[in-house]
Amino acid sequence: MLQRLGAGLSRLSERYVPDAWIICLILTLIVFGLAWAGPGADPLTSARAWGNGVWTLLTLAMQFTLALVAAHACATATPVYRALDWLARLPNPASPRQAVLLVGLFSLLTGWLNWALSLVACALFVPFVLRRNPLADVRVVLAAGYLGLGTVWHGGLSGSAPLILATPGNPLLGTDGAPGVVSRLYPITETLLIPFNLVLICVVGVVGLAVVCLLHPTHGARTVDPDTLNDLLPEPPSFAPPATPAQRLDNFPGWTWLAAALLAYPLGYAIVTQGFGASWTINAYNAVFLAAALLLHGRPTAFLAACRNGTQAAWGIILQFPFYGGIYGVLQHTGLGRWLGELFAGHASTASYPLLVYLYSAAMNLFVPSAGSKWILEAPFLIPAGEALGGSPITTLLAYCYGDSTTNLIQPFFAIPLLAVMRVRFADILGYTAIVAAVCLVINMVAMLFIPRML
Repeated sequence: MLQRLGAGLSRLSERYVPDAWIICLILTLIVFGLAWAGPGADPLTSARAWGNGVWTLLTLAMQFTLALVAAHACATATPVYRALDWLARLPNPASPRQAVLLVGLFSLLTGWLNWALSLVACALFVPFVLRRNPLADVRVVLAAGYLGLGTVWHGGLSGSAPLILATPGNPLLGTDGAPGVVSRLYPITETLLIPFNLVLICVVGVVGLAVVCLLHPTHGARTVDPDTLNDLLPEPPSFAPPATPAQRLDNFPGWTWLAAALLAYPLGYAIVTQGFGASWTINAYNAVFLAAALLLHGRPTAFLAACRNGTQAAWGIILQFPFYGGIYGVLQHTGLGRWLGELFAGHASTASYPLLVYLYSAAMNLFVPSAGSKWILEAPFLIPAGEALGGSPITTLLAYCYGDSTTNLIQPFFAIPLLAVMRVRFADILGYTAIVAAVCLVINMVAMLFIPRML
């Protein structure tokens, strides 16, 4: 039944779902309509608000771009390339569901560690798996590769909203003597590493993995031509021995060691003196992956070449972030975001508020897929509303995180690197990811009814 349902939804989405950038513009029109119907902002006012927001996410766009480039540089280093090829040989080629299971586990693990690593590493890993497992359906394998972003990532170590609350000087603490949304920092030991979060993301991840494995068709799998896969898997580039003093300087490994040490020392010092929970912030992630990429490549020329290639995986963020920034501007400058939040809060109780925050976050993620920027926008009214109902900021935060993860499975923004490497459209996998999203939605909704009693 699941196979027939997945195949049927896939046919519908392939026929009717447009490109990711077109979806962004459709969402823009929906936001304009909501702003007009809710706060009463006319189209011209909404257009000016869109213009005020279009460039506001450039800092976050740069952070995300850097994270993707650094993760790509790590994943394309020769030792990692060899390891991915070795992993791809583990499944039995005659049992394609083993290939789906392997990619799903890989996505879950890397998604818990880092969202950018998961996107890039899975995009690189999928061609290896398909080459070694020629009977596997490319659509289901890609859906498995996107699993980590839809289940565990925001409850994992790179969760944007929890890291913002753990970062000193974040805007939710208030500035220039003005009161903040929260009165103190919340280290990840109080959010991401608590038992409730760890258990829930494990349950959601395991169930999602089981569903995507069952979705693999028994007959009629869509496979990839071997010649195409060979084109998608070029060997790591080789470099000629340096022939001039300038080339010897360019290839001197000491430069990469120096750069890695400069990145690693301040982070290591902060962890030793302040503790892991207080030091593990957004910037810490970029430092770790840049340092790791430098050490894995060894020579500056290899590192720079890998970073140059990595920018291809980030083109979607570079292009689409300004347009999502425009949506952000409409939500912020027309009062639409506050109106929607108050609409939910006005119909909530202490027991139901986490569930409403979860659903609200899941819906808003379709319009603004930047979890960090959306949290900065929504926390100022979500956290106080939760406290007024007797809930803690941690409860509101985690409900927000789970909702933001679930609808990634039906939002094409972060799937761009994964789709680009196999040259397929999001519509090709949406029929399968939508089923996984529906199952995760049910599990999380049940969990949100219990979270007020447990935190």
